[in-house]
Amino acid sequence: MSGKKVFCVLPVIGAICLFFACGQAPPESSSGSEPLPNIVLIYVDDLGYGDVGAYGASGVSTPNIDFLAQNGLRFTDAHCSAATCTPSRYALLTGRYAFRKEAAVLPGNAPLLIDTATSTLAGMLKGAGYTTGVVGKWHLGLGDGFLDWNQAIKPGPLELGFDYSFLIPSTGDRVPSVYVENHRVVNLNADDPITVSYRQPVGDRPTGDTHPELRRMVADPQHNKTIVNGISRIGYMEGGESALWTDEEFPDILNGKAGNFIAENRDQPFFLYYSFHDIHVPRLPNPRFVGKSSMGPRGDAIVQTDWMTGQIIKKLDALGLSENTIILFTSDNGPVLNDGYEDQAVELLGDHQPAGPYRGGKYSAYEAGTRVPMIAYWPGTIKAGTSNALFGQIDIYASLAGLAGQQLSREEAIDSKDHLPVLLGKAQSGREMLVEESLTISLREGNWKYIRPFGKNDPAWITEKGIEGGFRVEPQLYQLQDDPGETNNLADQFPERIQAMEAKIQEIEARAKRPDMAMK
Repeated sequence: MSGKKVFCVLPVIGAICLFFACGQAPPESSSGSEPLPNIVLIYVDDLGYGDVGAYGASGVSTPNIDFLAQNGLRFTDAHCSAATCTPSRYALLTGRYAFRKEAAVLPGNAPLLIDTATSTLAGMLKGAGYTTGVVGKWHLGLGDGFLDWNQAIKPGPLELGFDYSFLIPSTGDRVPSVYVENHRVVNLNADDPITVSYRQPVGDRPTGDTHPELRRMVADPQHNKTIVNGISRIGYMEGGESALWTDEEFPDILNGKAGNFIAENRDQPFFLYYSFHDIHVPRLPNPRFVGKSSMGPRGDAIVQTDWMTGQIIKKLDALGLSENTIILFTSDNGPVLNDGYEDQAVELLGDHQPAGPYRGGKYSAYEAGTRVPMIAYWPGTIKAGTSNALFGQIDIYASLAGLAGQQLSREEAIDSKDHLPVLLGKAQSGREMLVEESLTISLREGNWKYIRPFGKNDPAWITEKGIEGGFRVEPQLYQLQDDPGETNNLADQFPERIQAMEAKIQEIEARAKRPDMAMK
């Protein structure tokens, strides 16, 4: 699954294990002079550009994330690949735009979205000598379409290059509400098997439809099915009582697993993809974070996110790993307030601007759908500062391949470009063009932003969430330097530019391999 190596590593896994067991030095970087750095990728859910202090948040304090920003490289024009989570995660781990797989938000019982023959970020790094782990929200499907939650659950992360996985299988608002460690549901009693359905009710567990009085939060019809921990979810679930999670325990359980992975692999290069559930709905922060913001559960979940981040920083410091570890902190898509549950996210917002100066949010074609906070922190290597370079998460794959000395094949990560100098603060010139995915496709070219016509204006479900989707029957063109809020459509004034940018999208769509001359 990995590309061709450009530095010397023993050729087989067994030999690599023997290599470490004999006390030899860990693999070196492509320069051959320094050990490979550990990589921790903190991937927060639904965190908007303006949701943390370093990006202008009000009503909530984020001292640990701000510490990363003050002592690392804070990006102002960094983007996830899509305005929703499953497509962004697919692109992050494959280096391929999600439209190539027609990736959309998956139900909780969907089969594995990434083909096991596809090269992945984890597999590439594993081939470079890293031990690889994923902890937290997955939402890329599991199994082959006929999944029995009571047996070995595969294919999954272990078949995609990860050595260890501890998962929230899809999202907190979808059943099954259980953890999966490697191939098994955690704490499952064989005498109480799990059944999951997204089509019809199963079992006798109450639902929000039948027993609304049992809910701790009012939910919309989609989120009003099986009740677990007082919260109605999407989908129906029977059995698995001993395996059910308690949402408020997420920060401690996930941080415990992430910390254990770091500690157990301290003597060898490791890659940890730490995928937070926060601040996705349902927002149920641990009691010690309740009331720590002025914005109710959504703000308190941001405080919880900050604490979790701080614990990882402290763990690395305590183990003496900080100076040989790069932390990448970012989000899977833009912010959303009303996303299925009534938790006063709108009413208690106050002066806080989740998207900062940008328009839209999660699901949206406007800039706030994909422009997210991103920080690169590596003490002693990355100098503190701010980068205004256009950077896409799609490029994390190739950039980390460059860091690890891996040469990618033409079939691998075909949309990912090596912008390691930008990531390390050695260069300020990032991408010239970047695709932004939502229900339609947009293209950034410098400060120009083209939004391809959708065929109809914002769907009802978008407007019902209070979101400006940016979906129109006509083309849209904005100049972000002068109009960051995307309020002045210049399409009629620059038809030639629209034609040229549409042609570039079509060129990208048609690409089947990595181009010989990489498009920056």
